[in-house]
Amino acid sequence: MSRKYIDCREFPSEMNCTVALSADNADELLDAAVQHAVAVHKHADSPELRAQLKTLFHEGTPPVDAPRA
Repeated sequence: MSRKYIDCREFPSEMNCTVALSADNADELLDAAVQHAVAVHKHADSPELRAQLKTLFHEGTPPVDAPRA
């Protein structure tokens, strides 16, 4: 089983979010990413948001340094 992650640092925003989330499976990561997107970035939880977030998942763990834009 490979860890998966999503990293807000890949996407410039007005708030300069530096959160990176990782989990052992895609379902757990999706739940955490949706909670973050709704609570912090004020997105509405929708099937479209969930589908978009899934496309942003990476295999492994987030890098220590911010990804290059």
